[in-house]
Amino acid sequence: MDRIENLDCLLNKQKELEHTMDIRKANHDNTEYRELLICGGTGCVSSQSLKLLENLNQEIKNHGLENSARASITGCFGFCEKGPIVKVFPEDVFYVGAGAFVCGEETALIHSIEGGRGEPTTKPPFPAESGLWGKPTSVNNVETFANVPAIIINGASWYNKFGSHTSKGTKVFALAGKINNVGLVEVPMGITLREIIYDIGGGIKDGKKLKAVQTGGPSGGCITADQLDVEIDYESLYSIGSMMGSGGMIVIDEDNCIVDIAKFYLEFTVEESCGKCTPCRVGNKRLYEMLTKITEGKGTEEDLETMRNLAETIKLTSLCSLGQTAPNPVLSTMKYFYDEYLAHVRDKKCPAGVCQALLQYHISEDKCIGCTKCARVCPVSCISGKVKEVHVIDQELCIKCGACYEACPVNAISKG
Repeated sequence: MDRIENLDCLLNKQKELEHTMDIRKANHDNTEYRELLICGGTGCVSSQSLKLLENLNQEIKNHGLENSARASITGCFGFCEKGPIVKVFPEDVFYVGAGAFVCGEETALIHSIEGGRGEPTTKPPFPAESGLWGKPTSVNNVETFANVPAIIINGASWYNKFGSHTSKGTKVFALAGKINNVGLVEVPMGITLREIIYDIGGGIKDGKKLKAVQTGGPSGGCITADQLDVEIDYESLYSIGSMMGSGGMIVIDEDNCIVDIAKFYLEFTVEESCGKCTPCRVGNKRLYEMLTKITEGKGTEEDLETMRNLAETIKLTSLCSLGQTAPNPVLSTMKYFYDEYLAHVRDKKCPAGVCQALLQYHISEDKCIGCTKCARVCPVSCISGKVKEVHVIDQELCIKCGACYEACPVNAISKG
């Protein structure tokens, strides 16, 4: 967009874009003419919105639609993070970048392919009856389709040799987090978590203690170290509050804060919600706000009960599986790590030392050598002490930046 330098520039720009105001005033019953308004905000321009404008007008010309459609640049719509953004008049339809997480739901995926918004719809009709373009459609993961040729060639009895009693075949997991061997692993259903983490994954990094494993991606749940010998199949994971999901498997060690982990996953699902149903759009946002409140040391025990009730309500009332499973990280961590939640709200402490607002840094009298390095790097001068004498941190002035913790050459500073 051009920079407005003075009143004359503004008036000229207003005259140049006057036709867009006429479009807004036009009768919305007029279905013969389409105006494609493309965001000219900084974010969308950086996402090639001007190139999109050029291509759209070229396609309009190629198809001889000059009298029924036109693409024009307009001001920022406020969604540049999702850009480039296109708005169609007179329908007031927004088109944003594709690939949203919610399109993992089959009806949302179908709508996206058809050019609509990636939003789920109630079933029936199921896609197998009426799917893409109203035709019967089989919607499955690539992993599922990849099994079909092998089953056809080798037979069902061959495939049934792999897996557990109730879940046949193999499963690909994306092993990541605090583990020595990260990457994709294909294992037979029914294998235990212990075998995956220690035999295949090589154990926990730096010899740390395993705290939990998040399975099923952002909508999954946490499995504790006490459940390492549970068989990994659909039924077993569901029975302990988790799920197979997309095959994500994130290893969490003793240095991770469980409340912060739940907040991290919920932040993702809040961002990826299509917003169609109120329980998911509003409910998960409220859950995220309460988790934020807790990690900032402002939570109460009443908040914990409110979170639990709200999470259960969201699961029961959301339209699609994204909303129905989004509270899983909260519910599973509250079930197995309630003591950590209590430490945050009752004691105002983060046991893992992750939540910055709850941290306190202390200098050990036994270890401090009085080198003054911590005092020199402190941005607010809250550390006092003479050379070769024990230093002290003023907790009232400390901004908990961690600069002293990183700078201490003898590990005399602890946090918690």
